[in-house]
Amino acid sequence: MPMKRLGRSGLTVSRLVLGTMTFGGRTEEAEARSIVAAAADAGVNFIDTADTYTDGASEEITGRAIAADRHRWVLATKLANPNGPGPNERGLSRKWIHQEVQASLKRLGTDFIDILYLHKEDRLTPLEETVRALADLQRAGAIRYFGISNFKAWRIARIAAICDAEGIDRPVVDQPLYHALNRSVEVEVLPACAELGIGVVVYSPTARGVLTGKYQPDAPPPEGSRAAFANKRMMETEYRPAAVAAAAEIAAHARARGLEPAAFATAWVLANPLVTGAIAGPRTMEQWLSYLAAIDIDWSSEDEAVVERLVPAGTTAVHQFMDPAYPVEGRPVRS
Repeated sequence: MPMKRLGRSGLTVSRLVLGTMTFGGRTEEAEARSIVAAAADAGVNFIDTADTYTDGASEEITGRAIAADRHRWVLATKLANPNGPGPNERGLSRKWIHQEVQASLKRLGTDFIDILYLHKEDRLTPLEETVRALADLQRAGAIRYFGISNFKAWRIARIAAICDAEGIDRPVVDQPLYHALNRSVEVEVLPACAELGIGVVVYSPTARGVLTGKYQPDAPPPEGSRAAFANKRMMETEYRPAAVAAAAEIAAHARARGLEPAAFATAWVLANPLVTGAIAGPRTMEQWLSYLAAIDIDWSSEDEAVVERLVPAGTTAVHQFMDPAYPVEGRPVRS
């Protein structure tokens, strides 16, 4: 398993990161534990969960799965998404950060979190308040490092500036969406992280499964797939005719090379020198093995050209795509 230093920190992490979003949901605990053991055997030392994954069950199962060998793992979790009915049970306020970290520690069964991610932006809370709350947790030993996810480039730079002014360590990692069908983070986010010394661990390298080759243009999704369940986020983002068509061409190229499409898609992400690692979020052991195969792919200029022809640098397969979960802020609606 290739390893890489995480940004300018002292952490060394595996380039494949085990994502546990399905643990406790579509992946039962017995299989989840088998996947964790297989990842460890392959040399993976970085595992990723979140407070809201499967209503907290993901953190609980992840914590139990790594408890016997806790210190070999870099354990990451996240907060910011709603995790209760109250107005203060979400976001990035000092109150919620401190409250939810304690809840995550309990679910994880550990007394420290290696990396705490801010799962998404909270435009109602001053960034200064958030950063200072994180510094308090670091000093208390509850977290070792912090990271950001789904943040715009200018806010990442703003957080780094606040950290410098306050004498606080900058975030060590950013976790953006990045795959061959959506290359928008190449425009500003990835260069900003490189300039600021922030590592990049991307999520959804297979585009929520669209790049696995299981979907075909003008055909219904296969039974049991995420699209067949009409997953809300997938319907809003990657499951569009243009994206499915581009994915089918990429999958055909991968298969012509004798490669699994999921492995090829993950290898494409890892071939970017600005990327530290990629989160592999398997539902089954079979899916985990398909991700793992990406490590052995010898990336070529021909592979690069295939993706570049279909989705040029910095663009998306879906024309003029904007994710409704992260609305544009530059033209506020007048009341």
